[in-house]
Parts: sequence; structure tokens; C-alpha cells
Amino acid sequence: MINKNVAETEFALQIARELVGAEHVIAQADQLMSSEDIAYMLEQRPGCFLRLGNGVGEDYCMIHNPAYDFNDKNLPIGAADWPRLV
Repeated sequence: MINKNVAETEFALQIARELVGAEHVIAQADQLMSSEDIAYMLEQRPGCFLRLGNGVGEDYCMIHNPAYDFNDKNLPIGAADWPRLV
């Protein structure tokens, strides 16, 4: 897939690197099949889809799964990321 939103993606990456450090940012993750419709929105408006990592391990599972448990330790990171993006 071709990313037509290079400037938006680079900006989001820059903010993430400043916030958590480059060593904690994955710029190109594997594509996943999911129920997110962001691709359709990005056809109409410039933007970037980013994921806030929830951790990995034995109890890890993806969102939209009945066993999903949001890691509350991510709240300060997410809350700090959005104002910087805006």
C-alpha cells in the first residue's frame, strides 16, 4: 500500500519519538486485518493511523477481542501525545 500521507505520518512519528524516545517507536508495523475503517477516512482527508502499544506477553491480545484489557499505564502517554499532535 502506498502512503499518500507522508507529511502527516512523519509529524506523528516525530511527536512520538520526542514523547517516548525513538527506541520505543515502531515506524512501520505489520499490517493487520481489523475492524478499523481509518483507510476509508484517509482516502478523503490527510492523516495518520497510529497505535498506542498495550504491551506484549502471555495475556496480550488485540483490541476488539473479548479478552482485551487496556493497560492503564498508557493513559499518561496517550494524554500527552494528542495535544502535541493538535
